[in-house]
Amino acid sequence: MPPHAIIIAAGALLALLCLWAALRAGRKRRLIDNIPTIKTTGVFIGLVELKGSIESERPLVSYIAQTPCVSYAWSIDEHWSRTVVETYTDAQGKTQTRTRSESGWTNVARGGEEQVFYLRDDCGVIRVAPEKAKLESALVFSQTCGPSDPLYYGKGPPGAVSDSDHRRQFVEHAIPLHAPIYVLGQARQRQDVVAPEVAYDPHAPMFLISTRSEAQVRAGYSGQYWALALLGLVLGVAAWVLCDHLLAREPAWRAGGHVLNLDPAARLPVYADVGAAYLAAWLLGWVWMVYNSLVDLRQRVRQAWSNVDVQLKRRCDLIPSLVRVVEGLRDYERNVQTELAELRRQLVATPPDQPGPDPGGCAVHLRAVIEKYPELKANDAFMSLHRSLVDTEQRISLARGYFNDIATFYNSRLQIVPDRFVAALAHLRPQPLIVAEDFERAVVDVKLVT
Repeated sequence: MPPHAIIIAAGALLALLCLWAALRAGRKRRLIDNIPTIKTTGVFIGLVELKGSIESERPLVSYIAQTPCVSYAWSIDEHWSRTVVETYTDAQGKTQTRTRSESGWTNVARGGEEQVFYLRDDCGVIRVAPEKAKLESALVFSQTCGPSDPLYYGKGPPGAVSDSDHRRQFVEHAIPLHAPIYVLGQARQRQDVVAPEVAYDPHAPMFLISTRSEAQVRAGYSGQYWALALLGLVLGVAAWVLCDHLLAREPAWRAGGHVLNLDPAARLPVYADVGAAYLAAWLLGWVWMVYNSLVDLRQRVRQAWSNVDVQLKRRCDLIPSLVRVVEGLRDYERNVQTELAELRRQLVATPPDQPGPDPGGCAVHLRAVIEKYPELKANDAFMSLHRSLVDTEQRISLARGYFNDIATFYNSRLQIVPDRFVAALAHLRPQPLIVAEDFERAVVDVKLVT
């Protein structure tokens, strides 16, 4: 294959790789936009977005900075420099020698650790397992020092690399305890207790744990999208410019029996066509990305509505059962109290040596009841019923709020330019919101018969 063809093919390949990476970053940015932040008590099975603070019962202590944390990674690099004498042959075929200096950093030690932690917000806590997550930690330590510093050998290895300058750079990143945290990942059912947790799922599109805010994370992916897309355009056009530059150095080169005009002004239409082809591919990729994003968002709206329905079903099934349990406990305790009162009445109803029920027999029964007297817990049962009612209504409220949030964002996406053109092609329709007067599910009436 001619060299110029190799250059053009390499440039096209690099341009397409940059475009693919740009669309991948754009898809992640849109995924972050598509998922509203939810409270810990309203977490449902599926992809969720959470914000809160880091909590742990037994936090880790970072290796260098000694910072309480739930994850840390550290590295130690040592600087070296040397002078190299090399032999080469010049243009006249003579052997020459020259010296040059080389320097760099070599990693001499590294390590890290992470643990399961809890994310806390104003509603509660949820467990997060960071294994296989993309961790964006905060820089907690960075220092360059020499052997006179206690840190040099106190945390670093005793040996030295070849040609060492005896300078070491200590860097450590960590997720500190109580620090603000942003989590986007898959929620699943815990195996030890009946509660959700956020953990790695191979089928989930993203699992991110970051000390940056949602706005910063989104801005990072947006910057990657535009930078990579523009870099692809530059590489695609630059390949043709470089090819023309090389061909210009070969005046005898011909294409199809005709001398090719390699004047830059004459080649501008060619460069414009290359750029237009790349922009067309960019546009097709953008339409594909936006369409998939809108369809994904529509599915999340439907999932959010199903979560509302599930919570309403839970209320309809749970509350009547709880009421029956409380009524049973109340009736049981009332019967015990009545029986004890009757036994006590019988104990004093007939004086000794007088006709009537034998008080001794009553005393035997009374002692038997007293020995088996249960710890009365009707008050606890009523309090448990109250907590269940409050928790159920809070779950329904969170599910409704989550549905309205994601439906509002979905409806906005269908109206803003340029997404609305893709939505029109896909025949996507707005989603009505839940309003109080239109919510037709009957409220469970809790009545305890006295």
